[in-house]
Amino acid sequence: MQSWDPQRLANAAGAELFKGPSRVTGPDRAVIDSREAGPGALFVGVQGERVHGGAFARQALSAGAWGVLTDFAHAREALAEHPSAVVLAADDPLSALHRLANAWRRELGARVVGVTGSTGKTSTKDLLLAVLAPQRRTVASRANFNTEVGLPLELLAAPAGTEVVVLEMGMRGAGQIAELAWIAEPDVGVIVNVGPVHLELLGTLQAIAAAKAELIAALAPGSTAVVPAHEDLLEPHLRADLRIITFGPGGDVSLLAETDDHVEIDACGELISLQVPFTQVHLRRNLLAAIAAARALGVTPSGPVAFSPAAGRGRRVQLPGGVLLIDDCYNANPMSMRASLEDLAALAVQTGARRRVAVLGAMLELGPGAPAFHAQVGVDAASAADVLVTVGSPAATIAERFPGERHHVEDAEAAAELLPSLLREGDVVLVKGSFGVGLRRVCDTLTQDVAA
Repeated sequence: MQSWDPQRLANAAGAELFKGPSRVTGPDRAVIDSREAGPGALFVGVQGERVHGGAFARQALSAGAWGVLTDFAHAREALAEHPSAVVLAADDPLSALHRLANAWRRELGARVVGVTGSTGKTSTKDLLLAVLAPQRRTVASRANFNTEVGLPLELLAAPAGTEVVVLEMGMRGAGQIAELAWIAEPDVGVIVNVGPVHLELLGTLQAIAAAKAELIAALAPGSTAVVPAHEDLLEPHLRADLRIITFGPGGDVSLLAETDDHVEIDACGELISLQVPFTQVHLRRNLLAAIAAARALGVTPSGPVAFSPAAGRGRRVQLPGGVLLIDDCYNANPMSMRASLEDLAALAVQTGARRRVAVLGAMLELGPGAPAFHAQVGVDAASAADVLVTVGSPAATIAERFPGERHHVEDAEAAAELLPSLLREGDVVLVKGSFGVGLRRVCDTLTQDVAA
């Protein structure tokens, strides 16, 4: 946006320019947190859960922000205190942010990939960045910036000259993916999987699939949809005017051979050989989705894949005392729980671990079927773990189906107190649960003495 003057930016956002210098370059990013405002930043004041962000517009300008975009009342207050500042106003600042991001997406001229799914969308997005970056000027959204607020901010942060933008698209209910796709206008839409997430809001797997498939519906004719092979839930949403690339066993992109650090992939009849620093089955499956998207963009990945899981998303940490931690505490659902338990069992074999310890928190937003989903996790844990610690009342059902040593605590603080005395040298421990359970506290306690 640096090439846009204030009036052009106002026109793109559908906002009114109150006042501003006539000769000034545009901002290089947009922010909604006034603490991040500074030179080059356009502060956008939107309605929050408790306060309106516009109340901080004056603070943002005092911090040196390029300008502010907010509602009319707060814009007038900001202008009164900073009469020479760039101040833009709109009835709905969030909608103005969406229009601005969409206009910049068109100006940028980059290819855009939208990535969604019930689980694994962040790792798939990061894997796609890893395989594209050596060959294309690529930017990808940061973790958690996948909402109606975060996605436009990430799109606006893409600099001129960017060739590919990879955007994660989160979903809590119907219509939200459609809104994000309107902003981003993706050329390639990736649906990693469909599973029992947000059932409390959507009710059925069919409804979840329909919500995810809003990404397919938003694609222009001739675009590409990347979907799991043999996913019946998505079949009704596929379109004849799109290129469909499937991934996974029996798909257009599938795994041919693998070792601990190498994979060979059949990508639509082309052999791709990659060095990979991970052995997790679910990550290698997500890599197939990333390869399918890369091929849709005309990129053939090669060589080493520079990827490592982020904190809270399957990162492995060697702890003092000879304990290996799988830090997967960011979130959980029935699909990702099963995948993480499989990872625990496999890693224990690879490392010759003494015991397999699973610290499992409750899975939230599962609706009436929550007890059955938790009970199934207990069944899965029985073959993957030797010791089980459950956290939170709903997770107690997990323990009911677990035959080995088990402990139950009511919250993350109690789990953090229990674990140091429970773990022994040679153990491998998995920590996983829904974000609302707060198991970050457990991982932070375990890793506090680990050198950065």
